[in-house]
Amino acid sequence: IRLLQPLEFLLFGEDPQAGLEKLQQGSASSQLCGRVFKEGETVYSCRDCAIDPTCVLCMNCFQDSVHKVHRYKMHASSGGGFCDCGDLEAWKTGPCCSKHDSGAATAMETDECLLEPGLRERAQKLFQVLLRYTTDMLVWEESFELAAELVICNRVMEDTFYCVLYNDEHHSYDHVIYTLQRSVQCDHSEAHTHTALIDKEGRRAVKRGELRSCQDARDLIRSHSEHISLQPLRVEILHSAVMAHQSFAMRLGTWFQQIIGYSVGFRQVFCQVALEPNSELDQTSLISRLMLHDARLYKGARKIIHELIFCSLLMETEYKRLFAIEFTKHYMQLQKDFILDDHERSISITALSVQIFTVPTLARQLIEECNVIKVIVDTVMELLSEHLDANHRFHFQGYNSDKFFRIQVIFNDLRYILISKPSVWTEALRTQFLEGFRVFLELLNCMQGMEEVKRQFGQHIEVEPEWEAGFSIQRQLRHILVMFQDWCSSDVRPLLLLSFKECHRALMRCNNQPFHSEAIDYYMCKHILHVRPYKVSQEPVSIHLPISRALAGLYVQLCSTGITGPSVLQESCDYTLWAEHPLRCVVLAAQVSAEMWRRNGLSLVSQVYYYQDVKCRDEMFDKDVIMLQIAASQMDPNHFIMLILLRFELFDVFNGNHSNKDQELLKQWNRLTEEMLYLIIIVVGERYVPGISQVTKEDVMMREVIHLLCIEPMAHSSLVKGLPENSHETGLETVIPKVATFKKPGVSGHGLYEVKKECLLEFNPFFFHYSKSQHSKAEDAQKKRRTQEGSDKALRPPVPPPFCPAFSTIVRLLCCDILIHVLRRVLQRAVEDRATYWTEAMIQRALHLIGQGLSEEKTQLGGHPVEEVTFDFSLKARSESSVFHLLSRMKSLPSLEAQKDMIKWILQMFEVVKCLREKSSPAACMSVEQTKPEEIVPDKDKAERKRKADAAKLHRQKIMAQMSAMQKNFIESNKMLYDNMPESRGLLAHPGSWLALVGPQRGSTPAEREVLTCILCQEVQEVQAHSPAMVLTACVQRSTVLTQCRGKTLACKETSYPLFMPPDLAVGTHTGSCGHVMHSTCWQKYFEAVQNATRNRLHAEHIIDLENGEYMCPLCKSLCNTVVPLIPLEPLTLNYENAELVGQHLTLPRWIQILSARIRGLKSVTQGSGKDSCVIPLSGCSGERPSASAGVAPVSTFSDSITEMLVVCATTVHRVGLQTAPNELCPRVAIMSWNTCAFTIQAIENMLQEVEKTLFGSLQNRQVGHLAGLKAVVQFSATQHLKSSHAVIQKHFTDMFGALLPAMSSENTPSIVEIDFFHLLVGLVLAIPALYQEEAVDLRPSAVSSAYNHLHILQLVTVAHIVQVLLCSTDYPAVSGGEDGEEAKAAAELYATVSQYVSGSSVAERVRTGIRPFLRCAALFFYCLTGVPPPEELSVTTVSSEGQMEALCSYLALPSNVFQLFQCHSGTVSPLIRRWCGHPSIAKALKGEIQTISYPRKRNRLIDLPEDYSALLNQASHFQCPNSMDDERKHPTLCLFCGTILCSQSTCCQSQLDGEDVGACTAHAATCGAGVGMFLRIRECEIVLMASKTRGCTFPAPYLDDYGETDPQLGRGNPLHLCPERYQKLHQLWQQHCILEEIARSLEVVHVMFAFEWQML
Repeated sequence: IRLLQPLEFLLFGEDPQAGLEKLQQGSASSQLCGRVFKEGETVYSCRDCAIDPTCVLCMNCFQDSVHKVHRYKMHASSGGGFCDCGDLEAWKTGPCCSKHDSGAATAMETDECLLEPGLRERAQKLFQVLLRYTTDMLVWEESFELAAELVICNRVMEDTFYCVLYNDEHHSYDHVIYTLQRSVQCDHSEAHTHTALIDKEGRRAVKRGELRSCQDARDLIRSHSEHISLQPLRVEILHSAVMAHQSFAMRLGTWFQQIIGYSVGFRQVFCQVALEPNSELDQTSLISRLMLHDARLYKGARKIIHELIFCSLLMETEYKRLFAIEFTKHYMQLQKDFILDDHERSISITALSVQIFTVPTLARQLIEECNVIKVIVDTVMELLSEHLDANHRFHFQGYNSDKFFRIQVIFNDLRYILISKPSVWTEALRTQFLEGFRVFLELLNCMQGMEEVKRQFGQHIEVEPEWEAGFSIQRQLRHILVMFQDWCSSDVRPLLLLSFKECHRALMRCNNQPFHSEAIDYYMCKHILHVRPYKVSQEPVSIHLPISRALAGLYVQLCSTGITGPSVLQESCDYTLWAEHPLRCVVLAAQVSAEMWRRNGLSLVSQVYYYQDVKCRDEMFDKDVIMLQIAASQMDPNHFIMLILLRFELFDVFNGNHSNKDQELLKQWNRLTEEMLYLIIIVVGERYVPGISQVTKEDVMMREVIHLLCIEPMAHSSLVKGLPENSHETGLETVIPKVATFKKPGVSGHGLYEVKKECLLEFNPFFFHYSKSQHSKAEDAQKKRRTQEGSDKALRPPVPPPFCPAFSTIVRLLCCDILIHVLRRVLQRAVEDRATYWTEAMIQRALHLIGQGLSEEKTQLGGHPVEEVTFDFSLKARSESSVFHLLSRMKSLPSLEAQKDMIKWILQMFEVVKCLREKSSPAACMSVEQTKPEEIVPDKDKAERKRKADAAKLHRQKIMAQMSAMQKNFIESNKMLYDNMPESRGLLAHPGSWLALVGPQRGSTPAEREVLTCILCQEVQEVQAHSPAMVLTACVQRSTVLTQCRGKTLACKETSYPLFMPPDLAVGTHTGSCGHVMHSTCWQKYFEAVQNATRNRLHAEHIIDLENGEYMCPLCKSLCNTVVPLIPLEPLTLNYENAELVGQHLTLPRWIQILSARIRGLKSVTQGSGKDSCVIPLSGCSGERPSASAGVAPVSTFSDSITEMLVVCATTVHRVGLQTAPNELCPRVAIMSWNTCAFTIQAIENMLQEVEKTLFGSLQNRQVGHLAGLKAVVQFSATQHLKSSHAVIQKHFTDMFGALLPAMSSENTPSIVEIDFFHLLVGLVLAIPALYQEEAVDLRPSAVSSAYNHLHILQLVTVAHIVQVLLCSTDYPAVSGGEDGEEAKAAAELYATVSQYVSGSSVAERVRTGIRPFLRCAALFFYCLTGVPPPEELSVTTVSSEGQMEALCSYLALPSNVFQLFQCHSGTVSPLIRRWCGHPSIAKALKGEIQTISYPRKRNRLIDLPEDYSALLNQASHFQCPNSMDDERKHPTLCLFCGTILCSQSTCCQSQLDGEDVGACTAHAATCGAGVGMFLRIRECEIVLMASKTRGCTFPAPYLDDYGETDPQLGRGNPLHLCPERYQKLHQLWQQHCILEEIARSLEVVHVMFAFEWQML
């Protein structure tokens, strides 16, 4: 600031703030936005309005523009570009957003913003000095001294030096960190900081000191880095003064950007200074010096210079033109420097080409003034010259892939120049373009015939030749070749004709694959062909023929304008020579298909594949076909077919009795014959090219789409992949609705397009863009469709559009003598049934050709008089022993059964054509041809077919009736078996059932046998207490699904957790099961095997965590980490008379009194007061010790294996729930078992409520919760009082009961607003049996005692919960605690008086709604504990909410009016309420000092996402990393649980978790989701699921485009909209605790060698 402020004073001539205010008053805002994009920033392009795809908008401009409602694309910027908002040449409509529209209006008035003369003069002088200083210092190469003018006189320079380490792309982060730690003695953290800054800025001083110490550090860095990589790190030693000046020069660059942004006038002055020639340096401007030194600058300096150019030179039209001329003048040198540079192109000066060359007017000016096309092509030729061989053709064997990739980037510049063809041509533009085209043809000449191959004989090729480089250039040129043709066609008369001549001359000069012998005569069917011999299988051949293909393209352009090639050339052309090389390529592909070149290795197979693949075919295979069509239109048809036979090496096969018994050779001939016939089909039938026939580009696209959809229904993205890249999706969108119908996707999958039925008439089974597999699939699909429709299987050739006049003679091929001869020979082989001499594919192609000939003849006869029609295919085919007679004989051949329908159709076509020629009843002929196949079938066949169909239908109905009867009989006979099914037993009670779960009317536990099958050994076993254990697979995990305070963590030492679960349910322990059963011994063997196998697998350790005891379910592959033993329900029958008798004495007050005495007795025992006091009766009968029949019963015992499995499960729940080391003796083991039981039930009830399902009717559905697993968890939890110490359980019960009886509470007992009462209910019910246990004998409560214990606990907890609901309600006054003054007492009396006249319905409704979840959970719990069947009202959806509530209360033995609990037990409850409300925490809660939870609890949902994905991207664009101030690329990631946006995969936001460095998402998931996370990576548009620090997976985002597809990484860039169904699926995945399982299954499917570091996310 101290250095820059005087400069600003000098610039403004006054206080900079005052000068700036004056300047801003007189200046207007800029028309151009000019925002420079960072890497990864989201940019938008309008598909309707953009001139070309490179025209993009930044997020802010897009949101404020008209393009937001258009069809737009979005993608991540690679960095280096800038926003085109305000550029009139970039947009057809809406060039400015609302923000820059005012600037556009101002810019229309004046192109120059004048500064005050004095200010302008000062700015010019200051800018000249400062920019020259900045340039000198940034390009300064002296390390130890400065320029003479910068040395301060009479001041000794301090001899301090810096050891500076520079960034490169050869060494990784870890390499640099390793080197720094060992070279400059810094720790890992400091080395990491150095490395991060080096990567960001490009260099960093890693040591400061004397020269010697810096030199030692430099040598150490180089030596250490050489051990890791072949290249040492770049290290330099700079004097401190040099370092200081360079740093200040960098700061001046930023200052320039700031000053330029103040005024357009300052920007114009700066541009003038930057482009001003310097007489001292050969007229080189300062900006040219910076450009030429760009490759030698470090990353930070480059960024400053590029941003300076963006905000100055590229923002002014005239200076942009001058800068473009400078850029073009130095273009070759800049590209050479870039090739040798190791930095990415995004930070190279050459990346500015896209900003210059894509401006249409500027591109044309550069062509006129600098011939930029020639400059670019010359640059490519200069850089590729080292790869030229002796014949001046490219040969890329042993090329440098990195260097070659950088050279290929130059082709993009040529594409940018040609991206917008001119509408008006000047003479200078025409001349310079033609000169550039000639130079471009020289480049193509070096490719013509390059990398030729020769067939390998004898042994396999030893070294695979290089082929990828040639095809890489071909792919780069495919768009450029089309653009050149478009430019030529826009100026027909002079330019297109001259270009065609130039291309023809270039082709004639080519000498690739010359002939080695003179022409000779070939004879066939009285025709003579005079041509030079050449065999593809014996001589060299190349697949690269760019000049031939360019000539074909220009020829078609000429023909589309009405001009023919021969008339242009004004000389006789040898069209045989034109067709020669393309025909060789086609033959090469055929021979490779016939496996004649298999000794040449995979390189040739790959070349042929890409030759015909969608990525290259439009400028390779397609153009070769066009060239063959050109030759066919100009040559004698017989000569053309003979030429094809010669080059396919089949001339002798069809010219005589050329026989051979070599089976391998016969297979080759057959395959070549198939390919030869296929080629003729293509040449005659493929007319969908504008210029060859009267079709449009839309017609061409429509045909491509139809044939792709004939293979199978496809998604939009699959269609796009199957089409050439230059067929923009805008054209595809107009075509698709015409030919296909769209089927929307479901919850998974994607939308599909299906071809419309009326479009199937255009299906051609020999469509030339089909691969072998596509041809087979399409043929099978269409035959299957026709069979389903009842049609025949004949796949007729479609009627093609007529040829243009220049190509109309091609159809003569079909009726020429040679082709008729070939067809006759092919059919004759089939008739003679010489199996090795023909194939069905050969016959199929021959039949298709015959069908083409007949269709063509029929078309001509239908449109012209018979006398004018010269096409006589049917006449030649009907001659003696000819095609027609052979077809008649083939009709009955069993070997051609598959072609029977096609032969039948052809014979009908012969009759139709005959009728047309004889002019006899043409209407009848047409009706015969148009008759459906089923109408042609005789009536007798139709009747027989109908009779068989009816008989088959009757037979099916009879079988189904028999199966139904057998099924009913089996169910009746095995009713007992069905009743004992583990998942369906006892769900529904008999209608009118009045039995309750608790109390004297408790229903009996049914006596049921549970017989299950082990999924591992398949043995059947009954579940019994003393039998070997049967276990259920289970997964225990911590959960925040029900939390009411997300992000809160529970510390056991600081709170009463886990004994008392807080009501906010911050973190719970969930136990889920897939329901699959195993023997415990089988499971142990399986688990040991899994552990052993996992240790031996590299990838498996990332799927399952061995330390956590994880494994995959053997059957369904669900992730598990424990097993739950199956414990049978004991059949209990209640003596209702005895129960009623006991009930008369054991009232709620009496029960509390007895229980309190028992607890006091236990306390006195523990305090050593004697044993007699502990004998307290629990039955309540006359104070006597209870008998076994009334009060107690013997304790259940289990087999050793069940006991062992109980310990295994309890230990896992304790370890996972408390995140502690396993300890089966810990007193909290039993508590955690009760807690997981309660939390699992609450989670299931919450999910049932979420999906609006009934409480018991939906438990069969595994998606909600498996009933068998839930019962097993409850029974397991109920046994914990047997496995733990009696005293420990009794202590737990005493502490929990103290929350209900304040008289028994301790200091740490929480108030009733700080407890979750369902957890308390489960704990009390499962712990109370421990009160019956004594040291001498183990007892348990009898059925009657249990019924009353459960009833009174439930009533007491329900009362407390109702009070809790009232206290936590905020919409009406609650009971207050503490001392009241006179005013408060008076107010209370007034409220008591007024409340008598206020309806209590709102309070009643609030209480009923608040306690409903608690009652539902209680019903589930007691049902799983006792097995008493529920009433039907809780299992059907037809019952009203009030009816379900009434049934629920009845089932729980509670009054339907729950307030009666207060009235019936007022003497007991009222004192309790006063004590509860007198707790100190209640007063704090009512004052708001303690956060309370309102009831019913809020159901957690994933956050609300915007419907339009661009809104999310906009949110991400404004995201600022909390720990970093730079503007480098970030990965904003949205937590779907809480809505927090995090900075993921960035070192700036890493933190420590359990002593390890973790990323922001991992750290956030630990608190927000108890280790489980669900994040949306906004810029990548994908969901990330996390379950631990080391495991995660990606999941499709719930956003779909208009085609029903997701778009990960925004690869397609279509507008995305939220799919509610898919988002709901994600929500259920979370609510059902299936995230861990989804991750494990994903990792099981996707095998990676090196796992992603999820902890760094």
